Amino acid sequence: MHDVIVVGAGPAGSRFARRAASDGHDILVFEQGEIGEPLACSGHVSTDVLEFVPPDDRDKLRQNEIYGARFHLGGPASRAYPFYKDEVVSRVIDRVELDRTLARAASEAGADVRDGHTVTDVEERDDSVVVTVSGPDGVETHQSRMVAGCDGPQSRVRDAVSLPEPDELLHGVLGFDDDPDDGDFVDVHLTVPRFFAWRIPRGDAGVEYGLAVPPGEAAGDRFEAFTDSYGVETDRRCSGLIPIGPPDSVTSERTFLLGDAAAQTKPFTGGGIRYGMTAADHAAREIDPTDPSTLAAYERAWRRDLGREISLGSWVRRGYSFPAPLQRVGLGLLAGEIGVHMDEPSSLFSREQLAALRSR
Repeated sequence: MHDVIVVGAGPAGSRFARRAASDGHDILVFEQGEIGEPLACSGHVSTDVLEFVPPDDRDKLRQNEIYGARFHLGGPASRAYPFYKDEVVSRVIDRVELDRTLARAASEAGADVRDGHTVTDVEERDDSVVVTVSGPDGVETHQSRMVAGCDGPQSRVRDAVSLPEPDELLHGVLGFDDDPDDGDFVDVHLTVPRFFAWRIPRGDAGVEYGLAVPPGEAAGDRFEAFTDSYGVETDRRCSGLIPIGPPDSVTSERTFLLGDAAAQTKPFTGGGIRYGMTAADHAAREIDPTDPSTLAAYERAWRRDLGREISLGSWVRRGYSFPAPLQRVGLGLLAGEIGVHMDEPSSLFSREQLAALRSR
């Protein structure tokens, strides 16, 4: 019997697998397709994300360094409100290679990582969990003490064990222009309902364009209008769902959720790489696969660490829907040098941010 079967080899799943395997647990990981494919997530991340990557692998992931963001209330020609630091604020990385690197690190730590395996059922029993998998050799069943559901916004694991869904699922669209751009600012456009559109320079890898909208909005049409405003036609496009708002519980009798399956994401950007891997570290520290009662410790730990940031992030997101005149006033007052961390809304009240405001 395995200690934990991990369903999904994205950043959260692979991070947990690596940590748990390093601690001596028997870890089996299933990924539905090829690891890292298809791409459905931006590669713009905080500087902290690379700390979760083995040191020897960090340089190959870097594509560009970002020092700030220009906010717009209209298209590219509209007034820009810059927010910046005199040091690197964030990085653009090879998002596909990140998944592959983290999965390889999990394998090197002792986890059994298998791609091309689709989990079709999860059955919790009194003393174990039975997982049914469709793979290259047909249908298989595997037994473990626990299951980690790391299988994304539409988690099959979550549904199988009747855990609640995220509060909201946004529809995100990404497109890529291969012309190199080593600019050090991203552009954020508050021109879509309840969220935003973005342009991210990726160095030699080109430019990423994207947006996210609530259900019922025409994401594809809005994306076309957005890229047309920049006068570009993207060479590649992908889309996916972005979970916002974690449910009241992400654990059941012998199952726990991580990452997008648990909506461990930033409500104000939709990003969840760092939050998901942070929660994975809490799971690895707190959960004893032989003792289901330790799942409660995981729930407490990740919510204590991330809950306030998620709550504050929801308030930040509300500003995207303020009337344009009020947005202009707010952006005009706050634009300039900043002292915030892009993953931590609480840093809006930090000494660094207050000092930046006073220095203007």
